Amino acid sequence: MNKDYLADVYKDFFETPLVSEKQVEETTEQTSFPLEDVDKLLIDEDSKDLLKKIFEYMRKYHDKEEERYLDFNFVLESDNDETIKLFEDLIKKAISSYNYVGSGNSIISFYEADTVDKVKDAFSKNFIIIKDINGLKLKDENYKKVFFHLLEENLSHKIVLIEGVKEEVNYFFEFDNTLPQRAFPFTFVGIEPGVQDVYHEILEMTHVAEDDELSIKILDYISETYPKKEFDYPSYRDSLCREILFKHDVPKLETEKTMDEIFEQLNELVGLEKIKKTLHELVDYMSLRDRAKDLKLNNVNLHMVFLGNPGTGKTTVARIIVDILYHLKYIKQNKLIEVSSKDLVAEYVGQTAPKTMEVVERARGGVLFIDEAYALASKDNQNSYNAEAIATLIKAMEDYRDDLVVIFAGYTKEMHDFLDSNSGIVSRIGYTLEFDDYTEDELVQIFDGMMKKAGFTVNEDAYIELRRIIGENINSKNFGNARFIRNVYEKTIIKHAANTKDKKRKKILCTITKDDISAENLKQFV
Repeated sequence: MNKDYLADVYKDFFETPLVSEKQVEETTEQTSFPLEDVDKLLIDEDSKDLLKKIFEYMRKYHDKEEERYLDFNFVLESDNDETIKLFEDLIKKAISSYNYVGSGNSIISFYEADTVDKVKDAFSKNFIIIKDINGLKLKDENYKKVFFHLLEENLSHKIVLIEGVKEEVNYFFEFDNTLPQRAFPFTFVGIEPGVQDVYHEILEMTHVAEDDELSIKILDYISETYPKKEFDYPSYRDSLCREILFKHDVPKLETEKTMDEIFEQLNELVGLEKIKKTLHELVDYMSLRDRAKDLKLNNVNLHMVFLGNPGTGKTTVARIIVDILYHLKYIKQNKLIEVSSKDLVAEYVGQTAPKTMEVVERARGGVLFIDEAYALASKDNQNSYNAEAIATLIKAMEDYRDDLVVIFAGYTKEMHDFLDSNSGIVSRIGYTLEFDDYTEDELVQIFDGMMKKAGFTVNEDAYIELRRIIGENINSKNFGNARFIRNVYEKTIIKHAANTKDKKRKKILCTITKDDISAENLKQFV
């Protein structure tokens, strides 16, 4: 085997130091290659050592110090885009420096390589990168069969690199479990930098090392948040750097809410009594299932449909559900990804499935909230693309049922039509929550809560005027419910500021009167 030969053919791989960059340059200027660049990779030490030895073997083969050509096909297990890019660049540089397999490289993304012809064309190059492995799950059996046949035929005198996290790589090799040892014996394992590494890199990027107080705050923040980060390292680092550079401070630490705090937030919402009851019962069931391990209770199907008009609290409740599921450890990350049909459906053939899967991948570990989901069942000339998006979602809901919760939301009538048009979605829905329109009293209560939170007192005449405005609009088509009240609130604050611009008494400044209540230009919200 190549890996065994690599060990046997030259023991200096394992017993003597590698040739340094300086020594390589002295040997031949033409084939110089900076082995030290390997040390910049976020891969484990064994991986770095192996990669340096492979590059050194390429050099020796080029300089005719080794006679036997070895096939080097790699696996890189990493979710760090920077590491992946640097790894790819180093291989390209080595191939170019030592002319090991000739020029020409290609990328096979299973989100983009939608035809066998594209795969064939990619395999015509000498360095082939295979990525986006999860997209392979969307392909039919014939595509998979042809792909692996082409892969088998193109492993000699080429370099093939497979990229992905460990679970994706394992899925890839399920199609032929002999491939890892037979054709891909070289696996490189990505690592996360330590807290101190992160700390020093961020100090270097933000140039605040001389500010002792801020430096200590940065270290404390990293120590607290980095081990629990929800994103890959570059995203975490860049987000923190932006915050430090913009505010000259670290973000405030968010404390995890208790279940009592979550339900206090839910119970404070006006109305929604049926929704609150359903969520309380859901949590009770999930808690019982976790506490009573001996009971044979079914797994909870958490995919949901929200039915209701605009402004009835659908998105607000979705955010609370995220807090609940995260607290109960049914999702790994406290995140809600909000999209609409335009974020899923592409303009051209073959692009919708990749676009939908990109959204799915972004939402994995949390909740995907698809607003106005009924638009996916529209009958315009994009309908075939919509059907592709729906099919991709249905498959993802099944494949990632333990790593993703999907919520479809929209107007009640349109959503019923949407669900009636696709039994595949209906069969995967565990809960249907109906959000009723707010009554006049509930809308007044919402307005009152907004004003009290802002520190205002509302007099009785103002409430009478508010009810008059609500009464004139509440039966309008597409009435905005809480959105309508939010806009009345904002316009009222603006008008109050104008009405009191010459006043100084605190009571006047903090009291909303009838003259302040404003419904100007609100037709767009009803």
